[in-house]
Amino acid sequence: MMMKLKVCGMRSSENISELIKLNPDFIGFIFHEKSPRNVIELPQVVIPKNIKKTGVFVDKPMTFIQEKAKRFDLDYIQLHGKESPKFCKILQAEGFRLIKAFTITSNFDFEQTKAYESYCEFFLFDAFGKQAGGNGITFNWELLQKYKGNTPFLLSGGINNTMVKDVLDFNHKQYKGIDINSGFELKPAIKNIEQIKTFKDALKY
Repeated sequence: MMMKLKVCGMRSSENISELIKLNPDFIGFIFHEKSPRNVIELPQVVIPKNIKKTGVFVDKPMTFIQEKAKRFDLDYIQLHGKESPKFCKILQAEGFRLIKAFTITSNFDFEQTKAYESYCEFFLFDAFGKQAGGNGITFNWELLQKYKGNTPFLLSGGINNTMVKDVLDFNHKQYKGIDINSGFELKPAIKNIEQIKTFKDALKY
């Protein structure tokens, strides 16, 4: 399986330029003031069209998302809060491609994902933590066997360079890739590019 790779929490132009050489599928920019990876200024780097620029938002007003999407020329909108299916429907109708994140706990009800299926290209299943992502926490991936939906998903939450075997061994028909962030950081928003390269090569992308 050729898994998709999303590298989230980028901000530095130099760091992004180095990451581009590895050709990930998605680069994630976080627009959330409480995050240490919050993006304010546009990174001064041209990102190739084949790498999808993804904006990550947490319970932001529609106008805020629209403004950032236009300003940053975003390819995908990732919603990481309690956004409703109706909210997703409106964004999709405006031509946005969506990723909806869900934080997974032992009692998570996967039935709630059904209402989002028509509007999202991907789901992202993440660990529950103090922040909306980037917590460095891994959840029990076997919980995802309860997911019977038709929307493909990316696996997130504390993935680091020691987890190649775990990532490769996990099996689910809708499992299409991984989202990495804090597990590959030198400091918030600065990724260890060599570590990502080694990890990506080990996964045989």
